[in-house]
This record gives sequence, structure tokens and C-alpha cells, in this order.
Amino acid sequence: MSISKNDITRVKGRGFLLNRGTECFSGRVVPVAGAFSAADLKSIAECAEKFGSGQIIFTSRLTAEIVGIPYEKIEEAEKFLEERQLYFGGTGAKVRPITACKGTTCVYGNIDTQAIAGILHDKFYIGLADVKMPHKFKIAVGGCPNSCMKPSLNDVGIEGVRVIKFDSEKCRGCKKCAVAANCPSKAVKFNGNIAEIDSSICTNCGVCVGKCPFGAVPKEAEARCRIFVGGTWGKKQRMGTALSRTFTPDEVPEIVERVFLWYRENGYIKERLGAAVDRIGVENLEKSLFAETDSVSDLIARRDEIFALPLKERPQA
Repeated sequence: MSISKNDITRVKGRGFLLNRGTECFSGRVVPVAGAFSAADLKSIAECAEKFGSGQIIFTSRLTAEIVGIPYEKIEEAEKFLEERQLYFGGTGAKVRPITACKGTTCVYGNIDTQAIAGILHDKFYIGLADVKMPHKFKIAVGGCPNSCMKPSLNDVGIEGVRVIKFDSEKCRGCKKCAVAANCPSKAVKFNGNIAEIDSSICTNCGVCVGKCPFGAVPKEAEARCRIFVGGTWGKKQRMGTALSRTFTPDEVPEIVERVFLWYRENGYIKERLGAAVDRIGVENLEKSLFAETDSVSDLIARRDEIFALPLKERPQA
């Protein structure tokens, strides 16, 4: 191969991955919050025809990979898309492209997933692009417990939920309960004719909200965010740990930043967040995440100090 290993590694850091058995690369074009405009797609298609093989493959993180770009055309392809406000990227031990389901427009969406993902894109994928992490750091935003975006299998996953409050005094003991009929989790139980919601089964998906004609489940159920930490899927699997609190959509960016800082400070090189959580303990993680001094997060207050720390080497056995 005429291309050196150093050059292959260098362009990989810019989002270009070597195509097996060739000297061409696939370049990952990163969307904001998983969404491309029609104009973006036209530009990507034109770039694929002009500099690549003409083929485009969408990845699991919603990036558009332009296949078959020769090494000598990489810089031209980058310039072509930059002129159209599109950028290659998405690899390395850092924040990966932020993914979001279509919860913004989905009938099951409890939160504006793309708005939240857009804020996280600017704050973490763009704003902290130069911060080296122990390993890759994946963030996903899902609109409901249907889990289409698999939040619990990301390092940090945000899932939109509804706070379900059942007012038993308004329950009329209907022969056919509209709340029970609409509940996908079968969480509605009956005490005589009066309905009750079993909180151990309810996923807070929000499908029952407003379904009772007598208002037993109020229409104004609050939208909150459940946050999973430490999920992985691949050679090793780990379901993300749900934090013991839920959060408003406005609180999400700071909570994600606290997790990011905790991992930056505590993770060993090449150790995924979930492994660090298992090693140190969920209780210790939450103690650090929620520790405050004068109403300011301890982690946030030490941000600059944490970023200045060298990454930790794993102790020798």
C-alpha cells in the first residue's frame, strides 16, 4: 500500500475510514441532531459523485458515509462540503455524533428530541471536540420508552417520559377502562372496579395521558427525562444504569456535562464509561454527580482542573 499507516490514522481522526482491500476511504458527514435538510442531501450526493464512488451509506449514528474517496481527493471533498456548511468527522476517543430519534414529530414523543440533541451537538460534539477522553463517548436522545434510539445502550442516553398521576377519585369504574385499553405495558390493575397504575410495571411512556374521559389521568402530565449512564453494545454489552432522578429537558445539558467530567476524571485509558461505573460504583457516581457547593455542581466548578488532568493509565496488575 502506498499510503502510510500514519496517514491512515491521521485522516481517520478527521472522519475518513479506509475501505477494506483498497486505497480509498469512506468519509462520514455528520448531521446536527441526526437531521439533514434536502439541500444537505443534494450536496452530499454531489460530493459522492464528484469525489467518491457515488455510493452513500448511513451509519448507526445517522452519519452519511461517502464511499470510495481516493486519499488524494480527501482535502478537496472536505473543502467542497465546508463551503456548504457540512463537515466530516465522528471518530476517535472523544464525543461521537449525537443521535436523536424523530421524537420531535412522533406521536409518541414526550420531548423535543432534535432540539435537545442540537444543544448537545453544539456543547459537546463541537464545543469539546478537542478534549481527549479515555474512550469514545456516545450520546443518544430518545423521545419515549419505545427506545427506538436505544438510549440505554449509549454512554449517556436521554429518554423522554411522562409523570403519570392517577386520580382514583375521578375513576368511574367504567366497564371498559380507556386507560387500561391504551396502556401498552398492561400496568393498569383493578381494585374492585377502581383502576390503579402499578408503578413497578409502568414505563411512563405517556400513551395513557388524556385517555380517560373523566380526567383520571390528567392531560397536563409533566414531560421529564430519564438518563441512562454507561450503556455499551458490541464486543461487550452493558445496559445503561438509570440515574435515580429524572430531569427537565432544560436540566439535561448540565447533567450530561457532569457525567462527561466525571468520566474524564475517573476513567482509565481505553476504559468505557460503563466499566468505570462498575469499577467505582453507581452510588459513588451519583454522589459525585449531585454534590454541590453553594448551589454549584462540584464537577462543574472544577471543569478547568479536570480538563487539565492527564488521562489515567490503568494500574498494572
